[in-house]
Amino acid sequence: MRAAVMQGPGALALEERSRPEPGPREVLVRITSLGICGSDVSFFRHGRLGHSVFRAPVVLGHEPAGEVVACGSGATRHRPGQRVSVEPGIPCGTCAQCRTGHYNRCADIRFLSDPPHDGAMQEYVVVHEAFAHPVPDRLSDDAAALIEPLSVALWAARRGRIGAGDRVLITGAGPIGLLSAQVARALGATEIAVSDVNPARLAVASDFGATTTILSADAPAAAAEVSPTVLVECSGSPRALADTLPGTAAGGRVVLVGMGPEEVSLPLGLVQQRELTVGGVFRYANTWETGIELAASGRVDLDGLVTDRFPLTGAATALDPDTAVTTSVKTVIDLRD
Repeated sequence: MRAAVMQGPGALALEERSRPEPGPREVLVRITSLGICGSDVSFFRHGRLGHSVFRAPVVLGHEPAGEVVACGSGATRHRPGQRVSVEPGIPCGTCAQCRTGHYNRCADIRFLSDPPHDGAMQEYVVVHEAFAHPVPDRLSDDAAALIEPLSVALWAARRGRIGAGDRVLITGAGPIGLLSAQVARALGATEIAVSDVNPARLAVASDFGATTTILSADAPAAAAEVSPTVLVECSGSPRALADTLPGTAAGGRVVLVGMGPEEVSLPLGLVQQRELTVGGVFRYANTWETGIELAASGRVDLDGLVTDRFPLTGAATALDPDTAVTTSVKTVIDLRD
């Protein structure tokens, strides 16, 4: 099989590798579509992301969809030909976090593209059968791949307890921000404001659930006017958090999604006085079925996010942030050829 292998920061090579064989309770999935995440781009450029450090060689990509082509011994959930969306993190299943349903916090999780584990920027991957989620025919291959970023937005919404009547402010109109807006709308939020530095992204946000768009320079005053009950920070920018947190309503929830610097300043006096709840988001848990249902029902538009498509041979270009234009939202690698 072909695999796009990262040899070092900014260096990618297309290699021929042996096709993997599924082990007990595993399935072999032929990848059809793979979403490119901002973390893939950052890791490719810098060779590290948070606590993950490059170890050569590694295959990137953790937003895959495909078709089951073979089943290992004891794997009974699927048959060859079943289209699936692949959940990329396989937890140990026995630790305290796994046993309480918080398997995203599992210290022994094997996550696609998190070194030393290879990702899905290759023609085939093996995955535990429980993490290959069937998708209906009305869901496209691209949409099936994008259940992964949708799951981030769903998990953020659960952490922020978004519900009917909430006023939600989302900072950052990238894919996660736009998906968070759609999820907030699906959950009944009555006001959904989205802020960004890019006017073109804000124009897109209006098509994906935003009732108000805010240019980041105007964020402090606009946040105070919106007075969000839930602030969802998707940009990773300390400035975005500093500009909008003071406008959050008393008793509000602040959800930190975007990956920024290791340390940021937090106005503790304000947090205490207003009794704000500030929480982080790390991936997701138990979100795939909900995501598939929301996308298949049309309540969340995933196909509309895709603006750029490359073949596997163009993976290096897809991972280069300098190739993106102001209107780019989501890039996918098409492996159906």
